[in-house]
Amino acid sequence: MSDFLPTGIQLTYLVAASLFILGLKKLGSPATARNGNIVAALGMLLAVVATLLDQHVLNYEMILIGLAIGSVIGAVIAYKVEMTQMPQMVGLLNGLGGASSALIAVAEFWRLLDSSQPIPLDVNISMLLDVLIGGVTLTGSFLAFAKLQGLISGTPITFPLQQPFNLLLLGSYLAGSAYLIRTPDSLPVFLAVVAVSLVLGVMFVLPIGGGDMPVVISLLNSLSGVAAAAAGFVVMNNMLIIAGALVGASGLILTEIMCKAMNRSLFSVLFSAFGSVSTATGGAAAGASDQPVRSIDAEEGAMMLGYARSVVIVPGYGMAVAQAQHSVRELADQLERMGVDVKYAIHPVAGRMPGHMNVLLAEANVAYTQLYDMEDINPQFEQADVALVIGANDVVNPAARSDVNSPIYGMPILEVDRAKQTIVIKRGMSAGFAGVDNELFYKAKTTMLFGSAKDMVAKLVSEVKQL
Repeated sequence: MSDFLPTGIQLTYLVAASLFILGLKKLGSPATARNGNIVAALGMLLAVVATLLDQHVLNYEMILIGLAIGSVIGAVIAYKVEMTQMPQMVGLLNGLGGASSALIAVAEFWRLLDSSQPIPLDVNISMLLDVLIGGVTLTGSFLAFAKLQGLISGTPITFPLQQPFNLLLLGSYLAGSAYLIRTPDSLPVFLAVVAVSLVLGVMFVLPIGGGDMPVVISLLNSLSGVAAAAAGFVVMNNMLIIAGALVGASGLILTEIMCKAMNRSLFSVLFSAFGSVSTATGGAAAGASDQPVRSIDAEEGAMMLGYARSVVIVPGYGMAVAQAQHSVRELADQLERMGVDVKYAIHPVAGRMPGHMNVLLAEANVAYTQLYDMEDINPQFEQADVALVIGANDVVNPAARSDVNSPIYGMPILEVDRAKQTIVIKRGMSAGFAGVDNELFYKAKTTMLFGSAKDMVAKLVSEVKQL
């Protein structure tokens, strides 16, 4: 039995890793995403059980207590957190993942220091990488959570000499790491580099605006995986290395997809403070236009929708804030009963996290077959009688296509202005995170329906039923 146990553990890890890969594959499609989540969770369960059977685990009582407390907290959070708050939850969980990885490195350093054993070079380097990436992920994710939750301003926060200060922090970390490689038993220096990594996380997210949170969350998710892989090298756990590598790679791929959807480089997202007042130099500044707009009421909007043959609904962050997804589904159902063909156009960066709109609409039981990606729906707008924009702004701004001086020029958009008529539900004429006016609002074929997304959609439902 004693000879079989290590082999059995490694085989279980292999099965768990296979389930992780299969789960990631299934997450690529809305039709299989739920099953993919279950498959990946089963893989994690196997990995945890195998690790608990490992002979290096000495205190099962403390581990079981931790599992019980964590399971209760996780279940309560999953039950209580609304779908509109999912970006904040993802950011928070990313931070906790980074914290756990960094704590593994700290605990291993402390153990080796107490045992007076020499710290091998490879373990030392792994610990230092783990502390850096885990610390940045922890505080960076918590700051992203605070911005998304509205605890602090979501606009970029900058100050003079910010980048030189960040370089100084990074240089200090590298200098401290070099010292620890030469003198690995220096506890004060180790604690200092831990503190520097935490400050670096804050400085990393501070100049990034709320509109760039989809990219930041994806990147932090990737970093949490890299930190887990580094922790695997610290404790020599193959499963941790594999799982961390999968999370790191998938998060990095998703980050690249988000950047392409915004037509921006990752460098510009992280260092250009996009969305601050100073960036809105191209195009019309927020609120600067005195062009007239055409406003309608719910009755007129209902007539346009009810007598249309095809309607494309474009959800945005405004729908999420108003929690209007259920009302939107009710409106779509009513239109379909009247013979209207209804589709949903999903922009990759609509909302505050990748897949935000998909998650909200899935919660409202919208069929995934009605959801169309940007590349698939754009050619169909010219045949659409009405495009109904609910709380979206920059992702439908024609300036991205026509105004070379606009900060969002070149960003792929949902081409709602090509529809025969466009209805925009919005509280007012405020600009999006890019800080520029939306040319769509002033188009001859565009009508504005001012008010809360939830209230206006509910009124549309009521009026459509009376047609």
